[in-house]
Amino acid sequence: MNRLQLWKVASIVFLACGLASAQTITSFSAPGAGTGAGQGTGGFGINPQGTVVGSYLDDGNVFHGYQCVSGCGTASTFTTYNAPGAGKAANQGTITFGINVFGVITGFLIDANNVSHGFVTTAPFKHFTILNEPDAGKGAGQGTTAGNIKPEGGEIAGSYVDSNNVSHGFVTAPPYRTFTSFDPKGSVATLIPVVSALNQEGEVTGTYRDASGVFHGFVRAANGTITEYNVKGAGTGSGEGTEGSSISDLGTTTGNYIDSNGVNHGFLRLRSGHIATFDVTAAGQGSGQGTIPEGINLLGEITGQYVDSSGANHGFVRSPLGDISTFDAPGAGTAANQGTLPATPNLFGVITGQYIDSNNVHFGFLLNP
Repeated sequence: MNRLQLWKVASIVFLACGLASAQTITSFSAPGAGTGAGQGTGGFGINPQGTVVGSYLDDGNVFHGYQCVSGCGTASTFTTYNAPGAGKAANQGTITFGINVFGVITGFLIDANNVSHGFVTTAPFKHFTILNEPDAGKGAGQGTTAGNIKPEGGEIAGSYVDSNNVSHGFVTAPPYRTFTSFDPKGSVATLIPVVSALNQEGEVTGTYRDASGVFHGFVRAANGTITEYNVKGAGTGSGEGTEGSSISDLGTTTGNYIDSNGVNHGFLRLRSGHIATFDVTAAGQGSGQGTIPEGINLLGEITGQYVDSSGANHGFVRSPLGDISTFDAPGAGTAANQGTLPATPNLFGVITGQYIDSNNVHFGFLLNP
């Protein structure tokens, strides 16, 4: 652990000691977000300063990017943008995921031909660097998806789909002229999660699917070495297995595994390879239900959602000591496929995500511990 990482840990501990136990959840909606079913605002990335990035779907079902500051409390705190070349038809546009400590943002655009292209930008969003992995396909549903940016640097990790519709992982760094593609041994589809799957050490976590349709977790070190792993209890049939979703600067990975009954369970994996599993008590036990971690911060705090027996989503936070608390954003719906969907905790435990209300409209939220 370097000096900066030690400072971060000390800062979090100091802050945690001084905070009251009550938490507050505030909701937000980007200007221009649609109000119909499936439309609205999603919060995806948050940096240590509390700047949130995400996307919104307008009333024409076109995606746009946004950045908001100061708790996203008013329209004036939002800046919206569209990447050059982004399509203007339904399910096209600009989708934003990650932001680092310097305010550098990454995401991808879907053009008028439904091809994806990664991008890097920063406020005031006048200049975009477009990222195209050289082997990415140029047909509909193909292309390059950038989803993660190094917390204190410009390195990007993501996925691309080639002309044979096969997904691969990649990393690239400024000035983004060269790309390194990778696949774990035995992969027929390599999937890199978004927002927090790349840490400060250059390690990338993700999932690959084998020829039998089984999922396996992996961590790729900065030197290119790939370590594959499977959580004990993970199913071995198609659509089952282990899925890595997020990695901390200390190399601790979190994600979910799917058992032989199709139920999701949470896990964390230390850099040493030790794995601990966990479940939210209220999580459902049916296929597609259970506990699904999404993000982990430097201290080891994990956030994600659990799906109850009715198919509704709820948020949870697992402390570094293993204590689990649950929460619901005010206004979240309680029917199947509605509810609270946390995405990312920042350095200080502030969480962003989205919730889906009873009308199936999406809203962003911030949870302050």
